Amino acid sequence: MTIKTLRHYHQVGLLEPAVVDPGTGYRRYSTVQIPVAQVISRLRELDMPLGEIRGVLSAPDLQARNERIAAHLSRLEEELGRTQSAVASLRDLLTPPRPGDVPARIELRSMPAVHAAAITDVVAAEESAAWLQGALGELHATLTAQDVPAAGPAGGIFADEVFTRHHGRVTIFVPCAGPVRPMGRVTSGPIPGVELAIIEHSGPPSDVDRAYGALAAYVARHALTVDSPIREYYLVGQRDTPDSALWRTEIGWPIFRLHPEPSPGTQAT
Repeated sequence: MTIKTLRHYHQVGLLEPAVVDPGTGYRRYSTVQIPVAQVISRLRELDMPLGEIRGVLSAPDLQARNERIAAHLSRLEEELGRTQSAVASLRDLLTPPRPGDVPARIELRSMPAVHAAAITDVVAAEESAAWLQGALGELHATLTAQDVPAAGPAGGIFADEVFTRHHGRVTIFVPCAGPVRPMGRVTSGPIPGVELAIIEHSGPPSDVDRAYGALAAYVARHALTVDSPIREYYLVGQRDTPDSALWRTEIGWPIFRLHPEPSPGTQAT
């Protein structure tokens, strides 16, 4: 033990010196204290806190001593389990998914910022489908009236409360190639860029839960999520065909991207 360590153990009452010179302050230890010092040193090597070591040394009998050592062992085992879980999670994040681990239609994509016409409101989940179609109709009608072409598929931005509380802020937008004058509920502004894990859902909105579930499972294991709203992109919808079986929606989960290239069966842009 170093002099600094011995001084600290004296200060906390763990290893009292046999004699302290009143003139110089030097500490002297007797040979009978060597076993105690060795026990302290060994328990510190085993990551036992000083307070617990004091409890072991002051235990009234062998059973109490072993119970206190066993309690420390249990805590180490719990910490080891958490560490092993963290290591496994980090390994999953850094290792590209193997073929078969990921649904073929999931991809990673960096979406650039765009200028868009948008409608934002707080919407109840049970009204969201009808509200969405009404908002899309109003947006496209506004762009047509102002002779501004759309510059990409329409999209939606959904606050977390929409899914957790079934009532939250929703923005429906249409990227546009030129400026749009505010009209009615329609405003104009930037839609921020974002990195997404994306899955495509084919069919009516009533069947979208499976796609959300598959995407959530992938993100939980293979990606770092960020605190940003879920996105949807409406590639084919009611404006294109009345047959909802032909509708195609991309669902985007915001992530902090780690893999430049996905594994076989996925795509990246």
